[in-house]
Amino acid sequence: MTDIQDIWQNATIILRSTLNADTYERSIAHIVPVRIEGKTIVLGVSYGIFCEWLVANYKDIIVEALQKATGKKWKIVFESGHTVQPQVEEAVDKSAEEAAPQAGALQPATEKTPTVTAVATIPKADRGQTSSSLRFNKRYTFDGFVVGDNNRFAHGACLAIAASPGTAYNPLFIHSPTGLGKTHLLHAVAQETLQRFPKARVEYVCSEEFCNQYIEALIRKNLPSFRNHFRTIDVLLIDDIHFLGGKEGIQEEFFHTFNALYNGHKQIVVASDRPPHEIGGLEKRLVSRFEWGLTTDIQVPNLETRIAILHKKQCEHAFKIPEEVLRYIAIRLKSSIRRLEGALIQLVSYSSLSGGVPITVATAEQLLCNLFNEEAGAQITVEQIQRAVADYYDIRIADMTSKRRPANIAFPRQVAMFLARKLTDLSLTTIAEHFNRNHATVIHAIDAVNERQANNQDFQREVALIERKLKNL
Repeated sequence: MTDIQDIWQNATIILRSTLNADTYERSIAHIVPVRIEGKTIVLGVSYGIFCEWLVANYKDIIVEALQKATGKKWKIVFESGHTVQPQVEEAVDKSAEEAAPQAGALQPATEKTPTVTAVATIPKADRGQTSSSLRFNKRYTFDGFVVGDNNRFAHGACLAIAASPGTAYNPLFIHSPTGLGKTHLLHAVAQETLQRFPKARVEYVCSEEFCNQYIEALIRKNLPSFRNHFRTIDVLLIDDIHFLGGKEGIQEEFFHTFNALYNGHKQIVVASDRPPHEIGGLEKRLVSRFEWGLTTDIQVPNLETRIAILHKKQCEHAFKIPEEVLRYIAIRLKSSIRRLEGALIQLVSYSSLSGGVPITVATAEQLLCNLFNEEAGAQITVEQIQRAVADYYDIRIADMTSKRRPANIAFPRQVAMFLARKLTDLSLTTIAEHFNRNHATVIHAIDAVNERQANNQDFQREVALIERKLKNL
């Protein structure tokens, strides 16, 4: 069987039996067979970003179906530009531009007086809440958020935004390592805003979900509806924005969405695991826009805050853990609020299922040993990073902190700074001290490594290899 049409037809029969009908229609039905080049089958799709999405999610399934259909092993390549005609694209873009909101466009002459103060821009038009409001986590409120020195500024900024969306700190960019409360604050902003302004359109979405909705709109040729939805809401909260790094097509779409909302004086809140300038593969114009407003971080909580978090979480459970056990957990688990909460739930569940058996420090040590081991393994030090990078590039450990600047030393040093920022919770200033530099040097190193990774896949693999070695120490 060598005819591409016959091969693909037989493969689609297998794919239909493998995938559910909805997944097949959204992901496979719009693929067209193009040609065979040796042992490679070229499949056509409409947009480049759809190619990336298929490679990430369905490449292996399609390869397996082709092998079953032909009895041969194939490589597959996706090629864009095979289903959407240029004039259709133009019409779509024009519709989107017409749909994009302009400043003040949310208040037609027949609209009632806004329910907010004069400085706010949320109208009282009877538009109802978005479906995303049903997905807000009811536990993630401002009342349920424990404020400490590590997050006080981010918490205050979010409160100000919920009180007056679109006027203070727009956009707000919150960054921190995972598990420290970014998502909690985004949900809290959403729910507090809706309490104050019930008719506001508030949308919380992860950037991966934003990307998937965009791809589905491309497939269904429904871009105007997608754009009208995201460009006419009042408060947009985007989580895990670092997911957009390296995805040029979706960055282009989000860039225009950002501009439409910002120019319409609508509130934008963005969360990431790193600051804007440290997100690899993120276009400079997006970095610039993220830095237009306020950028704030959340640090690892200190011991007193961790204990307060455990006390707060304990109020949700009938079984109580003794004070000395809570303190012991807080001392042992430092890096993540999620890990603290997981430990508490594990102990409460054990006590409940055991008929109210008291929890002691010894019991906690036994039950939580896996969590404690994970915590210990997660604490990668700058010294470990310096050693791993020095070994990989065959330079001396002393070169990491020396004043020498030849290229064969300077660039490995930059890689070590980059990994120290990514794999530890240390501030830029603290990292700089480990290298006998200043924080500006660390920022330059991070930018240099990000830029080289974006342009050099071999180097990207080198950095990933060193990172894996460090995580397996």
